[in-house]
Amino acid sequence: MGHLDIKQNIRNCGISLNHWYVVASSVEVKNQPLGVTLWYENIVLFRNSKGDIQALEDRCPHRQVKLSDGQIVSDDVECAYHGWRFNGDGNCSFVPYLSQKQKLPKCQLKRYQVKEFDGFIWLFAGDGDSENIKPMGLPEWEHLNYICSVTTIDCPGHFSFLIENLMDMYHGHLHDNYQAWADASLKEITATENRIDVLYDAQSYYRIDKIWSISQLFFPALRRLHSEPLTVSYVYPHWSSTLGKDFKIYCLFCPINETTTKAYLIHFTSLEAFWRLHKLPVSFRRFVKNSLFNTAKSLLDGLVRQDVAMIKQEQESFLNNPFRRSYELNPAIAKVQKLILTQGSDFSSSC
Repeated sequence: MGHLDIKQNIRNCGISLNHWYVVASSVEVKNQPLGVTLWYENIVLFRNSKGDIQALEDRCPHRQVKLSDGQIVSDDVECAYHGWRFNGDGNCSFVPYLSQKQKLPKCQLKRYQVKEFDGFIWLFAGDGDSENIKPMGLPEWEHLNYICSVTTIDCPGHFSFLIENLMDMYHGHLHDNYQAWADASLKEITATENRIDVLYDAQSYYRIDKIWSISQLFFPALRRLHSEPLTVSYVYPHWSSTLGKDFKIYCLFCPINETTTKAYLIHFTSLEAFWRLHKLPVSFRRFVKNSLFNTAKSLLDGLVRQDVAMIKQEQESFLNNPFRRSYELNPAIAKVQKLILTQGSDFSSSC
């Protein structure tokens, strides 16, 4: 067995902030401010009167309490403590007890670039060229031929553990009845500056080629193994995968700190095989898509629960003995770790 030497301590490595991260789903940001954290930076998200997302550092400069504990007044976020308000540009816009002789304090909160599309809030926290750095996006989100399911991953571990889990398809036997694939065999690895693509041959438990095929998601006895290509891609800082032509999965990352990772797992089931369905009115097809939303959520939840249990043990083992040797046989993992270290090296002195 080969020893995977991690001299640069990947389990403490930071993230590159010059990428678009997903910090919340659109449905999470409603009529109240929402506090989120991206790699130690506390951020408050809120909507203005037009429904546009605003993002500021989550602190009131008066007493340094969280603005996310406050409320939205018109287009501003109001601190719960003394009622100071801040607009979307991060400027103080109102102090309720300001006297006629006093001026508004010239405090400036950090303002983050945000975009809302494909059902999520994408945030850019770095100082790079955000216009030329494109978010991954989810092209299947609005596509009428794809049924979507979403679950949240609250992972008690460094984000590298979760990425390695997603890229290593040899752990399939962990998942019991939640299994989507079996007998993975690595065939090809392609690495570039910002991504790793890995191709496996695998046995799939699902084939969506008839209307009743979707029932396989709920009844394991209906599943039949057949050979399918299985691809997994780490497109820094997110992940995607395809299983044959029927399934596409994304994992959108929001690393919180060195021992905590939040992510969103999005599963798409393709209806491309049903050509008669494509001829039906758009309104009906959208009704079908919306009605079947989250039909695979219980499957995703089961997969996540089992994976997180393993990652929790990995993180605990590392914290107990960070210098213990780890042995690895999948060459894709070394490629992934190199990419993480390369991207994060400019933003963390520990890696």
